[in-house]
Amino acid sequence: MMLMTELQALSRTDLVGRYEQLLDAPPPKGLSRPLLCRIVAFETQAAERGGLGLRLRMQLRSIADEDGTISPTVHLKSDARLVREWNGVSHVVDRVGNGFSYRGKTYRSLSAIAKEITGAKWSGPRFFGLKRAA
Repeated sequence: MMLMTELQALSRTDLVGRYEQLLDAPPPKGLSRPLLCRIVAFETQAAERGGLGLRLRMQLRSIADEDGTISPTVHLKSDARLVREWNGVSHVVDRVGNGFSYRGKTYRSLSAIAKEITGAKWSGPRFFGLKRAA
């Protein structure tokens, strides 16, 4: 097992090579060196110990849709309408298909709409006052 100190001593090129070997894909652009080290360390440990455990794999499958995307923690019916007042203006968002409609444009997430409204990064469900599904 490779220790974290050994990973930290590797060049970025070597770390990227190990990442690609373990994950069969290049690392995301802009991934910091410390995070790259942690990911390589985790994936190395997982590979040495036989991969992720059955329980964790089942949990991950249960929260992922069939297409591999993560299911939202807040579930809204397809005809749901959200209204939020911001700076004296009422903003109306409708749930449509696999997304949300706001001012004639379809968005994949409420967070994108919240950012459009406020100009800042927000948790969309929190911005619209939604609670997590129990």
